[in-house]
Amino acid sequence: MHSYDTLLEECDDLEIEVYEMNKMKSKGLYSDNVIWINKSLPSIMEKCCVLAEEIGHHHTTTGDILDLSSVENRKQELKARAWAYERLIPFSKIIQAHKSYITTHYELAEFLNVTEDFLEVALERYNGKYGLYVTIDNFTICFEPLGVIELFDWNDAPVSKYWS
Repeated sequence: MHSYDTLLEECDDLEIEVYEMNKMKSKGLYSDNVIWINKSLPSIMEKCCVLAEEIGHHHTTTGDILDLSSVENRKQELKARAWAYERLIPFSKIIQAHKSYITTHYELAEFLNVTEDFLEVALERYNGKYGLYVTIDNFTICFEPLGVIELFDWNDAPVSKYWS
């Protein structure tokens, strides 16, 4: 699982300094190998999601993109968010949740250590990028409704599970 502490260790490895600050107007900010996280965020899960996005900026963003009226800046913002979605909600973890009999979006978000809102937006992005489903090894991950179909050989019965 990618907890806040694990992401902080990753920042340390990348030589990114991380500070939690009071009275920030935004949830997080990245610039020149420094990340600021709003200390007043309501949960460690939300801080984890914000930190992942800011690390995404480290990997995907160039220049000052604070002015989101610019199309290019909005594109860079979306790239950083997409990086965070793929980092915190990889398909392998959705499959692992299926194998662990996770049955609701709430349980899945908890299993992944992300907020439900972050999970929902990530799934919408995956749906937009891959369509209604994606197949990995012997698993098909469906995005509408969210579920995993596990494929077996002909001697075994196929099993599917959908989350509510």
